[in-house]
Amino acid sequence: MTYEVKRDFIGYGANPPDPRWPGGARLAVNFVMNYEEGSEPSVQDGEGYSESGLTEGHPMSQIGKGRDLAAEGMFEYGSRVGFWRLLRMFQERGLPLTIFGCALALERNPEAAAAIRQSGFDVCCHGWRWIKHFELSEAEEREHIRRAVESLQRTIGSRPLGWYCRYGPSVNTRRLVAEEGGFLYDSDSYADELPWWLTVQDKPHLVIPYSLTNNDGKYNGAVGTSDQWFSFIRDAFDTLYAEGARTPKMMSVGLHMRLIGHPARAAGLARLLDHIQKHADVWVTRRIDIAQHWMREHPYPGKGLNE
Repeated sequence: MTYEVKRDFIGYGANPPDPRWPGGARLAVNFVMNYEEGSEPSVQDGEGYSESGLTEGHPMSQIGKGRDLAAEGMFEYGSRVGFWRLLRMFQERGLPLTIFGCALALERNPEAAAAIRQSGFDVCCHGWRWIKHFELSEAEEREHIRRAVESLQRTIGSRPLGWYCRYGPSVNTRRLVAEEGGFLYDSDSYADELPWWLTVQDKPHLVIPYSLTNNDGKYNGAVGTSDQWFSFIRDAFDTLYAEGARTPKMMSVGLHMRLIGHPARAAGLARLLDHIQKHADVWVTRRIDIAQHWMREHPYPGKGLNE
């Protein structure tokens, strides 16, 4: 049966399953560093304009075409400076991290790719490039997935086991990811606070939801200072931690090197990491560990799931 995207307004309802996190943790927290710099739309790579998303730059993609050297510099800051600052912050605290890696971006910074290989952090494939997958044809998207997997195998040393693309998937993405055959999960959904299973092309398919709410993208208009961002994400953590005494959940926190990698914003991230580490019964973990845990504790229940 060909997989068809269907909406689900019910989910787990009033009685979500107990995830049985390791050690009886109340909450599983996964930090994600999005490595996109160098794979974004650009004049050099054929789009005809410079991308300025999640920067202080002007939205060139909306107000006109052309090369914007200021926007390019803001992206370059992310890979030249922001990446290393965030890497140090997590390594100094002994905390794990997931990299949402755009394959072409990592090709263009071999030193960063080597640091990721040595870190023990997991890499979830963020596409071949940081572009809108829903604008690709099915054949183009299939080729992008293939190129991304092959590229990350070279730069990181192993194939990616998770998938997440920019903005949102096309109606073909999940089927093509399942067709590729090597992914354990995708994160192309914001619909829940726990993983869930689907049946895609008659195969088990796990979804590990992500968050654009618990995300440094809030700096693009919603919050202005590190104190405001820290307060917002801390409140999400505190709420989920309190609820976790009865209904444990997971929390994704999305980070971008060219955004929260700047010093004033990184200060808020440091406060958040230190706040979380003061709490017992919290599992700060990689995304692949959440996926593998769910597969063990909540195995695929069988066909009939949104086929």
